[in-house]
Amino acid sequence: MALQKEDPSPRTPLSRERVLRAAVALADERGIEELSMRKLGQALGVEAMSLYNHVANKEDVLDGMVDFVVGEIDPLPTGTDWKTAMRQRALSARRALLRHPWASRVLESRTNPTPTVLEYFDSMIGLFRAGGFSIDLTHHAMHAMGSRLLGFTQELFDDSNNDLGPEVQAIMLREMATKYPHLSEMALAISHDENSVVGKGCDDQFEFEFALDILLDGLERLRDREVGSTA
Repeated sequence: MALQKEDPSPRTPLSRERVLRAAVALADERGIEELSMRKLGQALGVEAMSLYNHVANKEDVLDGMVDFVVGEIDPLPTGTDWKTAMRQRALSARRALLRHPWASRVLESRTNPTPTVLEYFDSMIGLFRAGGFSIDLTHHAMHAMGSRLLGFTQELFDDSNNDLGPEVQAIMLREMATKYPHLSEMALAISHDENSVVGKGCDDQFEFEFALDILLDGLERLRDREVGSTA
């Protein structure tokens, strides 16, 4: 079925939200490869240049599309334990990704998370912390969970800021503290992590082994449970 143009009626003036909704619809129907400012303008019944009154460029559109998908993820459930809440939200994220098959590729392509994505991760870190996890264990758990928190599988968390000097990092941490307290707490802990109980800093080998051990331990428990049920 061909993508229908939106009605460019004066009663529904062009806005950032309309542009982003049309971009999501276009990508859902035709694939992200077909997304261009020209085709987006055609879908909205306007010239491509009109879009720039509401979005800066295609990269801004892609960021907005990510925010749209993240906005479809259910809010944190209340009245349940951290593990159940984490699982429910990750599964909700997966449902959102399945509705928009292009979204995981766009998420992978983003180098600077938007405030919406940062708020989402901040809430997930807060869920671990409320569940009794130390900031150190939370850090490694976030690595192990990776993009599963967003409904697909890829390592998302590169905490190394090797290209930034200590003064720049300090400024960034101060700016983050108010908006994203849990992310800020983790970043601060990582920057001062010399005697971590679980592991040291962000070492790729350690994070790989940490996630591997979690999976193997879980499989071992499932095996033992299965053996016990047939004994």
